[in-house]
Amino acid sequence: MYFRIDDEVQVISGAGKLARGKILKIDRKNNKVVVEGVAKVWKHVRRSQKNPQGGRLEKEMPISASNVMIVDPTTGKPTKIGVRFLEDGSKERYAKASGASLGKIAPVRERHASK
Repeated sequence: MYFRIDDEVQVISGAGKLARGKILKIDRKNNKVVVEGVAKVWKHVRRSQKNPQGGRLEKEMPISASNVMIVDPTTGKPTKIGVRFLEDGSKERYAKASGASLGKIAPVRERHASK
């Protein structure tokens, strides 16, 4: 899973289909992501010192990472993510549809540098 927090994603299946938002939280162990504005539920909270008013809070719930695709920064459409090595030996994510870079994910390694 090559998602990062603050990536712009689009939901491709489920109740929030076609909704877009930023990733707020990633649970890599359970393969889930929390997307801003998607899968909202009401949580009822009792009055306490921490929450003296009590009542209902609206919050986002995690959805499966397989139900979201990253939005290509150049075309604005959902795309798959690929990984490639650059000439200097660093690793980066890229959008498979357009080839646009999505940022580096690993530092320079001499053994992967072009000779």
